[in-house]
Amino acid sequence: MRAPVTTPSPNHATNHATNHATNDVLAFVETLRRQLDGIYPLLVIETDDEDGLRTALFDAVRSDLPYREWTAVRGLGNARLAGDAIAETTHASAALAWMPANESHQRSVTVFYDLGAHLADPRVARALKEAVTWARRNFCSIVLVEHRVDLSAATFGALAAEAHRIAVPSPSEADLSELVRATVREVSRSRKIEASVRRSTLEAMARGLRGLTRRQAERVVLAAVTEDNRFDDSDLERMLLLKRNACADLEGVLEFVQAPVSMDEIGGLAQLKKWLDARHLGSIDEAEEFGLTLPRGVLLLGVQGAGKSLAAKAVATAWRVPLLKLDAGALFDKYIGESERRLRDSLAQADRMAPAVLWIDEIEKGFASASSQSSDGGLSRRMFGTLLTWMQERRSATFLVATANDISALPPELLRKGRFDEVFFVDLPNESVRRMILSIHLRKRRRDPAQFDLGALAAATHGFSGAEIEAGIESALRRAFADDRRTLTDRDLLETFHGSPPISVVMAEKVAELRAWAAQRCVSAD
Repeated sequence: MRAPVTTPSPNHATNHATNHATNDVLAFVETLRRQLDGIYPLLVIETDDEDGLRTALFDAVRSDLPYREWTAVRGLGNARLAGDAIAETTHASAALAWMPANESHQRSVTVFYDLGAHLADPRVARALKEAVTWARRNFCSIVLVEHRVDLSAATFGALAAEAHRIAVPSPSEADLSELVRATVREVSRSRKIEASVRRSTLEAMARGLRGLTRRQAERVVLAAVTEDNRFDDSDLERMLLLKRNACADLEGVLEFVQAPVSMDEIGGLAQLKKWLDARHLGSIDEAEEFGLTLPRGVLLLGVQGAGKSLAAKAVATAWRVPLLKLDAGALFDKYIGESERRLRDSLAQADRMAPAVLWIDEIEKGFASASSQSSDGGLSRRMFGTLLTWMQERRSATFLVATANDISALPPELLRKGRFDEVFFVDLPNESVRRMILSIHLRKRRRDPAQFDLGALAAATHGFSGAEIEAGIESALRRAFADDRRTLTDRDLLETFHGSPPISVVMAEKVAELRAWAAQRCVSAD
């Protein structure tokens, strides 16, 4: 079913947030109204959408209170009227000193934009301290609006403990859905847009934009639509990519991974697919209102090459959300405290990208030493503790997929109930799944599976992993190309498969031991 996208407007879609009082905006205005009631003399708000915040503040400040705002360009002036600013108040210290010297004892609200950049000046820092003391005595509110806020003592001095932070909430799924529609209407006022999108895709777009501010979400939609002057189902993947860019990664620890666009590209894993389908929440807001808790994650144990990585991609594909891969090896740094900071920053960024799938590949290699007396000064245990705390306490729609080849190397705390929703075992594919895998990889290489004896090939690949089947097809193609033949035959494939023993033969004892352990402890993924 197609969702209608009607046609009005932008005089730049950035004004959209100020023109549509959606539920999240109204709730935030009410929060501001309570916080600006004279209880807190110093409030700090972090945002990249000053226009939207100005509108919210205008609606939140009581009409009977003096309401001023300051910028380094304009100085201190009336926030409700566009008249002249107070003379000689462009310098931050002068503006701060003006309030105690000239304001009556009446309550007031004064908003400073980008004051944080001036706090390195001792005069400004002192003037802020005196202004806050005055505000506390007179039940006034001083509001600092910053793009990025550092509430450390190094920046705010003694006021760091007194500063009250107000969080600007990310828009809800319903509001993002309306934001997408409104932004497309805005764009269509200035250019011709071909708009046709399924309702399910529009819902997936709204889910994919969660975690962004309204301003960021508008920029993502604008970029996707104006690139080709179309708005259709194909824009979903483009938006997810643009969202990744909007939440640019730190130091290469997180990697955005392109997942298959269709579950048809993933052979087998029937049980895992069924499990995922049952937990596909659709609208996160509706699911939470219904009383459902968000799914937390799965641990995938399996034979090397059997498809654990593909299973991680299957989750992102099934739920149509971004897939982020955490490189555990890249976390470790020689400087004290840096490794823990990198992990915390990466987990925080994954939360900002939510809803998303966070994939930690071969988790035992990154955190195995946490279960033993290691020689790293306790770093592994601290890192592992940070991960466990995040797993237990996170509230975002970030779904963790961890893969492991050797579960015995993992600390037992990781397997405690509540860390993961389920532990799946990804075994070597059976004959019917091997036929599917053969078909998928032959089609990827522009070969018609109907032209091959899939039954014989499936039998010849007994004990092969999906990765080994793909490698065998690639090897047979290279042999045919080297022989100057443009056709691939069953014989080419059979000779390749027979000439390369699979891992189930090379490491038969290890595979048997892994299967025996998983038989009573894991759910089969297939």
